[in-house]
Amino acid sequence: MMTVETFPNLTEGALRRLAQDVAFALKPGDLLALEGDLGAGKTTFARALIEALAQTPGMEIPSPTFTLVQSYETPRFEIAHFDLYRLGAPDELNELGLDHALSRGIAMIEWPERAGDLLPSERFTLRLSETENADTRDVTLRATPALAPRLKRLVEIRTFLDHEGWGAPDSRLSYLQGDASPRRYARTAKAHGDKAILMDSPKQPDGPPVRNGLPYSRIAFLAEDVRPFVAIAQALRTNGFSAPRILAHDLEKGFLLIEDLGDGVFGREVTQGADQRALWKRATETLVALRACPPPQKMPLPDGSTYTLPPVSHGALRIETELLLDWYWPAVHGADVPDGIRASFNDLWEAVFTRLDAMPRGWLLRDYHSPNLIALDDRAPPHDVGIIDFQDALLGPHAYDLVSLLQDARVDVASTIESELLAHYIARVAAQDPAFNEAAFRYAYAALGAQRNTKILGIFTRLAKRDGKRQYLAHIPRIWGYLARDLAHAGLEPLAAWYESHFPAEGRARPLDI
Repeated sequence: MMTVETFPNLTEGALRRLAQDVAFALKPGDLLALEGDLGAGKTTFARALIEALAQTPGMEIPSPTFTLVQSYETPRFEIAHFDLYRLGAPDELNELGLDHALSRGIAMIEWPERAGDLLPSERFTLRLSETENADTRDVTLRATPALAPRLKRLVEIRTFLDHEGWGAPDSRLSYLQGDASPRRYARTAKAHGDKAILMDSPKQPDGPPVRNGLPYSRIAFLAEDVRPFVAIAQALRTNGFSAPRILAHDLEKGFLLIEDLGDGVFGREVTQGADQRALWKRATETLVALRACPPPQKMPLPDGSTYTLPPVSHGALRIETELLLDWYWPAVHGADVPDGIRASFNDLWEAVFTRLDAMPRGWLLRDYHSPNLIALDDRAPPHDVGIIDFQDALLGPHAYDLVSLLQDARVDVASTIESELLAHYIARVAAQDPAFNEAAFRYAYAALGAQRNTKILGIFTRLAKRDGKRQYLAHIPRIWGYLARDLAHAGLEPLAAWYESHFPAEGRARPLDI
């Protein structure tokens, strides 16, 4: 049964804004059918949607009336715009490459009725109808059952933004590249220039039990709603750190409007010629300052409840390292890992985790690296670094975030920069804390780096194999390079021997067959 939503009496500005909302909802493989009489506004909507996906207002978008199909590359995926008005017969659709278009991105089709019954059954259908007012249109948006939850979410987003004053027809909503999680982000801007970031993070249902009756997310302490983000953001801001302000929230539905800290993302800054050493030193100084501000035991939330950071556990660390065995091992060896090899792997790591138990604990933000750090040149050190991804934070060893930064999974960090900034951090902390144990910290740094990079090898393989995101495979040689640095530490010889035995150095850069 179809799910139907109506949007009455839309001006051209409101129609264009609806196109931006629909663009935010679309995913690769989607088909959007546009229905309506001549002059109803299909082409106006289509052009607005293409502009939103391309993030290029005012771009030239020719009508495909005569070519029948026009394709566009966008930052998210390819979009094929079909106009079937001049289609001679439904079976001619096969020659236009619809299946190919859906395999590469999305397809938007004007005059879909000309295709007969040849269109995929799962699709969104948007119908524009004239009203008594020549300047407005009624819009009906229908979704087949598999797509209905996304249509419902689109309406909930519009309702939330309207309620908070960010949904006016002259405002804009544009998709922002996020992380590998189910969360989605968009920049919203009002006509007079105010900007904010929409976080769309619906509560995640528990997955299947994987160990002791618990799902992976519970064992690994992954945030299942927006509450941790809100509580941790406020705690960080209370201590002067540059987490984004929470401008509006709906904790139940999983919507946040947060402060827009700008486009100075570390990874982007480096690609545009910024001094990597200087940026990474700023982030290192922020970690030195963060170490001196222990997390509060209870962090207040707007609804009167509180949130407490979970302490890192052997179970969380272990299930992350086993991602290497569950995903990367089969991709390399073509078979599941034998039980005996899994047992020896876990025994070696258990000894490492036990040794880490003695390390001092504080904030462990978990994803403190270039995609989640923003240069804020107008703020004084050490608060000139914006921090935007911390909902999975734990109470754990301080070294974790430093190695996340200095062994960035997506950006090469030279060993010279890593060594220099590791020494800088140690010197700064030792000057503040007479009890600081440099040898123990260096062990924790190497051990947690090895744990994190082991996890990432598994995650990036999973993203490629399960989710079709093969672009993550390009990072694997870098991750192996970091892992080799970590395993060279004198306290990790048994682990190093295990990795060399089962993943010899000469094969680590070999492309995965996924």
